[in-house]
Amino acid sequence: MTGIAGPVRWLKRLLWVAVLIFAVVQLWFIGHILWWSGHPVGETRFMALRLAELRSRKPDATLSYRWIPYSQMSGHIKRAVVAAEDDGFVEHDGFDWEAMQKALEKNQRRGRTVAGGSTITQQLAKNLFLSPEKSYPRKVQEALIALYLEALLPKRRILEIYLNVVEWGDGTFGVSAAAQRYFGVSAAALTPAQAARLAVMLPNPRRYERQFGPRLEAHAGRIIARMPHAMVP
Repeated sequence: MTGIAGPVRWLKRLLWVAVLIFAVVQLWFIGHILWWSGHPVGETRFMALRLAELRSRKPDATLSYRWIPYSQMSGHIKRAVVAAEDDGFVEHDGFDWEAMQKALEKNQRRGRTVAGGSTITQQLAKNLFLSPEKSYPRKVQEALIALYLEALLPKRRILEIYLNVVEWGDGTFGVSAAAQRYFGVSAAALTPAQAARLAVMLPNPRRYERQFGPRLEAHAGRIIARMPHAMVP
């Protein structure tokens, strides 16, 4: 028994250390979310990753990003993004279980991942803190951060942060930079057609900035039709 006691004690200590590290990491996430409840987001994890990629090709590269308040965003872009990405945004608690089930069934039919079913809250969690890597631990952490976001921020603030930090092309982040880059207007001046076009780019913005063909045009048309019914905070 004496020979077993030593390894057991070390195992318990390692478990306690692991729990402590996990708790500290979660508190780090929560602290940032609380700060961002009243302050603009300076840089996200996705921004840091993209900037590193850009600078590997061009050392003096910079990102196009400018924070603007919710009141300076066109209502069209708010409705377009909700209609395209998460039409149950104002009603769910961070997870759209029905959309996730449909995405799972679609992926099983195709034999590969073609749909995600992630809500705006989950996407924001990933953009703020995580990476595009697909793994079960990352999905678990994404889910936890989504819970923190929903518990600590109102829906309006979640959508405001999302529209400010989401990627809209290589080196382009947020609706202000996207509106200026693609249409030469402010985010407040976006028309329904422009807003729908930006919204349908979100699943793969760096690809769609180069290839925006008839399929995406048709999808943008469907988003325009759904926008009047989209509920936004």
